[in-house]
Amino acid sequence: MVDAVPDAGYENVGYRGVTACHAVGISYRQLDYWARTGLVVPSIRDASGSGTQRLYSFRDLVVLKVVKRLLDAGVSLQNIRKAIDALRSRGVEDLAGITLISDGTTVYECRSPEEVVDLLQGGQGVFGIAIGGAFKEIQGSLSHLPGEPAADGQVTTEPIEAGLTGDELAARRARRRAG
Repeated sequence: MVDAVPDAGYENVGYRGVTACHAVGISYRQLDYWARTGLVVPSIRDASGSGTQRLYSFRDLVVLKVVKRLLDAGVSLQNIRKAIDALRSRGVEDLAGITLISDGTTVYECRSPEEVVDLLQGGQGVFGIAIGGAFKEIQGSLSHLPGEPAADGQVTTEPIEAGLTGDELAARRARRRAG
């Protein structure tokens, strides 16, 4: 059965910091800094003193992956914070359809091919991050990493099939070449 929500199979699972780092490809130091400065705070359980551990949701891991990709592309931390605030205002269903476009300075949201065309007319080079692709990467990484119950519920680690289209930008390029 295909769920309408991309992270439905992981909704009752939380991931500790070390697992989040492995799934996303960042250092624990980065993860800790981003949590302490409020860039990406774990939505299940934040650290509340010595000896407590943060617990990240699947959606948190997707946001962490997007932050990493934006940093790798040279976007400033200040602009990433603005982009993440915009993503936080959206539900998980919307995240799967969002493509972020950046010229290395500004981050744009793109929801249709027409918007991409309008942005490219400015003449600046841009790159895209299909959030659906980040979902799939996190799913693959989590397939062999441990999770624990986010609440008193039972952990479900079944792979999810959300009907995600994968890398939307690559699909658009393929259609353009074929057409």
